[in-house]
Amino acid sequence: MMRRYCERCGGGIAVEEVEGRRRQRCAVCRTVFYENPLPVATAVVLDERRRVLLVRRGQEPHRGQWCLPTGFAETGESIESAALRELREETGIAGRIFRLLTTRSLASDFYGDLLFICFEVEATGGALRPGDDAADAAYFSLRELPPLAFDAHTEAIRVCESLHREPWAIQDSFALLYSDDAQGLLSDVLVDLVEQEAEEITDRWLAVVRSHPTTTGYREHPLVDVRATALEALSHFCAWLGEASSEEMAAFYTGLGRRRSLEGYRLDDVLSALTLLRREIWTFARERQVLASPLDVYRVMELSRRIVLFFDKAIYHTTRGFGGCVGG
Repeated sequence: MMRRYCERCGGGIAVEEVEGRRRQRCAVCRTVFYENPLPVATAVVLDERRRVLLVRRGQEPHRGQWCLPTGFAETGESIESAALRELREETGIAGRIFRLLTTRSLASDFYGDLLFICFEVEATGGALRPGDDAADAAYFSLRELPPLAFDAHTEAIRVCESLHREPWAIQDSFALLYSDDAQGLLSDVLVDLVEQEAEEITDRWLAVVRSHPTTTGYREHPLVDVRATALEALSHFCAWLGEASSEEMAAFYTGLGRRRSLEGYRLDDVLSALTLLRREIWTFARERQVLASPLDVYRVMELSRRIVLFFDKAIYHTTRGFGGCVGG
């Protein structure tokens, strides 16, 4: 927009080269009138079902299309306050700023140059209702978003989702860990590694039981069957971690206890050997997992929990088999 008169002294306006660009400048007081983009504050709100809050625009531009709660920052308010005000006015939801997500410039035929500042906002109260210039307000699945009015909003949602991806994966895996059907756990990749490298883990374990002070009995017996049994156990490790194969796993370790008893092993030697195998599995997996993120740390800790539960059962069934043989 070309000014005719200076807002300060009333002098005429001319266009001159200032700081490397053509700008409007008062010919009298020499005030430079800079053209700046309009700041637009935007709120990205996710609910407990991981859906994002959108509003349907009731006015131009893009009337009838969906977008994030958004609006211009006003003189005298911070950009954060503007985002929270627009959220409250358009959706009825009160919130607090959690973090800055994105900033993006956008040229608009309707408004001119815009600068979108998008925040992730945590809802703290209020009741969902469309207000101000919003024709509707609703939560949408991140997998089923309608076309959005502004590319800056699409980008902000994508960034927000990426920041939540690891925490959500950890939450989902933790919930599965204690479910009846623990499939698709984050630690499965490490479990698969244990099965793939069963030979190496078994050899490392045999080296330990031959020399460890709590497994002296293993120095007195041939270890061919011992090695084969360990390999068989590790080859079924993934399947036996779940409840679906609990009877098969119980039968294997009950039989192991019975067989070791008949072979003349002491029970404390056998249980110590199982504990050492548990340690070798954990150590091997830990060595192969680079702890570069919270997701990596959780994966290792989840595997530790699964290994402990597995060997608690293995020790129990082995003891039953050992005792049953002695009792017979």
